[in-house]
Amino acid sequence: MSYRKDRKFNLSKLGIDQYTGIELNKYSEKDLVNLWRETLENGMHGLCFSLYEDGQKPGDIITEEQVKRRMEIIKPYTDWVRSFSCTEGNEHIPIIAKEMGLKTLVGGWLGDDKEINEREMAGLIKLAQEGYVDIAAVGNEVLYRNDLPKEELIEHIVAVKKAIPNVPVGYVDAYYEFGVHPDIVEVSDVILANCYPYWEGCPFEYSLTHMQQMYAQATAAAKGKKVIITETGWPSEGGRLDGAIAGARNAMAYFINTQLWCQEEDIEVFYFSSFDESWKTGPEGDVGAYWGLWDKQEQLKF
Repeated sequence: MSYRKDRKFNLSKLGIDQYTGIELNKYSEKDLVNLWRETLENGMHGLCFSLYEDGQKPGDIITEEQVKRRMEIIKPYTDWVRSFSCTEGNEHIPIIAKEMGLKTLVGGWLGDDKEINEREMAGLIKLAQEGYVDIAAVGNEVLYRNDLPKEELIEHIVAVKKAIPNVPVGYVDAYYEFGVHPDIVEVSDVILANCYPYWEGCPFEYSLTHMQQMYAQATAAAKGKKVIITETGWPSEGGRLDGAIAGARNAMAYFINTQLWCQEEDIEVFYFSSFDESWKTGPEGDVGAYWGLWDKQEQLKF
């Protein structure tokens, strides 16, 4: 997900009296790091798996050994792992996760290349039929990027549901897309919503309440179907977007607030992301490389 001018955060829409979460000015650097570590070690529902080491990018073939090494690092902290593709080494992610006792939300990537799309969907179906998929995600932000006509996306969702009737199937997109496209909700078993206050220029002090509103908007569109937050996070470096400022203190506090709120409200969330990835500076600017809980050397960031 990235900045969209028409989704800019509007302070007037926010009831400031509803603000919750930690007050940063009450925490020293040491105390904040300790609370971040305590929250991390308490465990989380889910974590988005960052596949690429420094110097790698989508299109490179990633080895099973690399996936296994990174999975070993994150295993103690999460119950679920989310992947984004079923080719080029991404197919190792759910297999290794299952071997390590983790649950999986497995994505098949959809873009503007029909041949690649067919390989991705075939890979997703195969993994699910072999028992490596707990939830299947057909595409990620396809409508957001305008990569495919909606009718074609729906065809893929329906085809995957038919092939794996015993596995819940959904589609991942920005939270507001589900209200715009009720026919996507209709064909989905579960609603998979990305919620990023940062990308809407939301100041940190209002970010938790804004994310709660994002979740509420997706829930209203879901018409009773389960809603999972499939991505949310805050970059630890890289500048600012309007009122949203990247930085270590904001990143730590956002993680703490997210985990405490989701645990209190029993909301399933996949935090973005596990490791920093340098290749993301291209599509997302400087902040793209700094969304991880671990840095690109695979060390905990704080």
